[in-house]
Amino acid sequence: MKTKFFALALATGLFLNSCSNSDSPIPVTPAATGEITGTITANKTFAYGNYTLKGIVKVASGVTVTFDAGSTITANKTTGDNAFVVLNGGKLNINGTADKPVVFTEASATPGSWGGIIIYGDAPIKAIGGVTTSTSEDGNALPYGGTNAAHNGGSLNYARVEYAGAKLADGTKENNGFTFYSVGSGTTLDHLVSYKGADDGYEFFGGTVSMTNAISYGNYDDAFDWQDGWQGQNNSNWYAYQTGKGNFGMEVECSNNNNAFWPKVTNITLKREAGCTPEVAGDVQVDAFQFKKEGNGDYSNIIISGYGNYTEGTTVYNGAPVKIQDATTNTNQVVGSKLKLTNVTISSTTQTVPVGATSAIVVSFPVGNFTATTTATGASLTAGAWATVGGATLIK
Repeated sequence: MKTKFFALALATGLFLNSCSNSDSPIPVTPAATGEITGTITANKTFAYGNYTLKGIVKVASGVTVTFDAGSTITANKTTGDNAFVVLNGGKLNINGTADKPVVFTEASATPGSWGGIIIYGDAPIKAIGGVTTSTSEDGNALPYGGTNAAHNGGSLNYARVEYAGAKLADGTKENNGFTFYSVGSGTTLDHLVSYKGADDGYEFFGGTVSMTNAISYGNYDDAFDWQDGWQGQNNSNWYAYQTGKGNFGMEVECSNNNNAFWPKVTNITLKREAGCTPEVAGDVQVDAFQFKKEGNGDYSNIIISGYGNYTEGTTVYNGAPVKIQDATTNTNQVVGSKLKLTNVTISSTTQTVPVGATSAIVVSFPVGNFTATTTATGASLTAGAWATVGGATLIK
């Protein structure tokens, strides 16, 4: 019976769509296009597409903006200052995937061409002088800091920011690939890439947010940086590759506050390519970790490689795995056991023990607070489109 039915179906054309038209192209939804500008005041989802970012775009409080997987958002420095800013109370949801990341880039592919992604929250901070609120230095001059440790600024997944680092308006410094002002623990930061920016890859100004599976590649200043008492507790798989220009792998400070809290980061890889030079001549920053102004934290399973000699003029500077910049940090954080680096594997680095910035700073970690091994595994990341630029993987 089944054989007769199959023959009848063929004879009557019941299989026409599934057989005769098998070579017909499957309809593909075209990529959307459009310009993103101004302040976004109502919830908005940007479907998969190629968009133009023009100006300092702001997500208003109470508004959620979503980008679908595979989208590309391109700024152009010829139009003036450009950045994507999430104001306190707003949310940014980036729904990228490993094979279809969401990419924020700039048309000229020149580091320092736009302001990157900036998110504001109202999680706790502790800025200079112990104050709990401060004003941003990004050119927006907005207040940040509060008491909402669980602040939720959205969910960033598989997102890449390229060629950021521009100074906006009269900001006191350049911006970063990703900049987080008092962002809270309710925010998700996962599988992010900061690529070839003119300042830091990532910078945290206080807050409680944590970040997982992050790459900082080819950024001119520090790969990872924070101040104002950032205290994220669930950070893991941080990978830095410094090439061309680059300062510290991680610059850590607490705005001169001897805090009773600190961040925790596990599974860290910091690599410096041969020939990588400091961002600015005369300002020699060639160490894997730098701690200053009461910088502290708990760091484990770390690979450090390539922080060797750097010669400027007739002076040879010796890279170190850890540099303690000032005596107060040494006394309160190192000796006070508020700074720990354990399971550290060091290679191609001139000095193999923590050092002080001057001979007067004698660094001696309490037993167990700095442990060198040969078995650290560092960051564990899966390669893919999210971590590939121009056909080349960023994980080396």
